[in-house]
Amino acid sequence: MNTENNRLLESSFAGLTRASFGLTIVALGLCGFVYSAAATGLGQVLFDQQANGSLIVENDRVVGSKLVAQPFVKAQYFHPRPSAANYDPMAMAGSNMARTNPDLHKAVEERLSKIEIQDHVEKNAIPADLVTASGSGIDPEITVQSAMIQVKRVAKARHLQEQDVLRLLQENSIQPTFGILGQARVNVLELNLALDQIGTQ
Repeated sequence: MNTENNRLLESSFAGLTRASFGLTIVALGLCGFVYSAAATGLGQVLFDQQANGSLIVENDRVVGSKLVAQPFVKAQYFHPRPSAANYDPMAMAGSNMARTNPDLHKAVEERLSKIEIQDHVEKNAIPADLVTASGSGIDPEITVQSAMIQVKRVAKARHLQEQDVLRLLQENSIQPTFGILGQARVNVLELNLALDQIGTQ
């Protein structure tokens, strides 16, 4: 009798093991392959540009992505936010410094002094996003207020009228979502590309 019970238990255990293994294989196939393939396929069909990195193409050449900041430093360009990742999307990260960290205070003070000199603006008028890195380190946008204080420098460097640069800034501005969420902002790469187009018209 015991022998028969043992055989039944072994048979039952073996069956459960096979069923569990089979269920695992099916789940892996559905979640790891079918779902991923379906999501990728739908992304390519419905959101082709976003699924491929929101790339910006000029004259059949990829010049950047709408989602990744670039380190513009020349006077004739609008400058982006600082980057703790050196504008590298493969190393995207914030500084991870606490607000009380003296190194952060020093970095912010240096940025304030630099902007004060290059844009001829008082330190207390400089928006926070121009002197602090974003959490990702590659934020492609700055607030319109941050762009406004750079207009005079950019116009002078390009020998343009300030109102022409302001008009371009307004045309490329992104309003808050639903009119209330977030701040008015501008994509720095797109704005700088629009500036370059002025010289080619």
